[in-house]
Amino acid sequence: MRGSSRAAATAGEARLAAVLGAGADPDVVADELFAAADLIDRNASLRRAMADPSRTGQAKRDLVTGLFTGKVSAPTVEVLGELSAQRWAAQRDLTDVMELLGIDAVLTSAERASDLGRVEDELFRFERIVAGNPELRDTLANRQADPAGKASVVDALLEGKVCPQTLCLARQSVLAPRGRRLEQTIEEYLQRAAARRHQLTAVVTASAVLSAEQEGRLSAALAEIYGKDVVLQVVVDPTVLGGVRVRVGDEVLDGTIARRLDEARRHMAGG
Repeated sequence: MRGSSRAAATAGEARLAAVLGAGADPDVVADELFAAADLIDRNASLRRAMADPSRTGQAKRDLVTGLFTGKVSAPTVEVLGELSAQRWAAQRDLTDVMELLGIDAVLTSAERASDLGRVEDELFRFERIVAGNPELRDTLANRQADPAGKASVVDALLEGKVCPQTLCLARQSVLAPRGRRLEQTIEEYLQRAAARRHQLTAVVTASAVLSAEQEGRLSAALAEIYGKDVVLQVVVDPTVLGGVRVRVGDEVLDGTIARRLDEARRHMAGG
């Protein structure tokens, strides 16, 4: 996001923190923010009105207050009003941030239940289950499929087996991918969860299960590189042939034999 949208997002985050700190139910606020983002995404005229830079912030706030009062809780109206009053570099940024604030509300709920780490682990395992099942992956990634049908698939897979917050985020990841692949969506959720604990998440792909000692050494090395504690999510993939590939956000550190072999093949072909 460009400058004005980043500032708008910061204002929205502050307002969300204020209403949750004042006692608003984070699960209710999350559900309402997700629903509002969906409504606004589907209503181009409303989206333009809320993000219109030629209108005053108060005029846009009044518009949102009149539209949503009585339909969502008062704390959610406050957050939506704060967001609409800001200046946005792009209309899409408004609903992108709306969804991110909904995610933050879910993570707040998990944090209050002392389940944030569990939610991270469960979300990662959910993404790995989907990645390892082509039929399931195609079903959940199908943008033409009935949303209720996709939600029921997620419910059948996870309901009663994971935290309520994990189920909520898993459903959101398939119902509102916002142009991302599932693994990208889940990774964004995991990074936001890790940030709440002042940590980074590293996805580690290795040819075999790492020992506790290996994980400890790798985590310590990454913490020294990035200046923060690093939580490892390990994926076992025999095709890497040894070594590890580490992804932290958009950065990839690849020390696998497969990569070195591929580089050698390219070098020989180029010669």
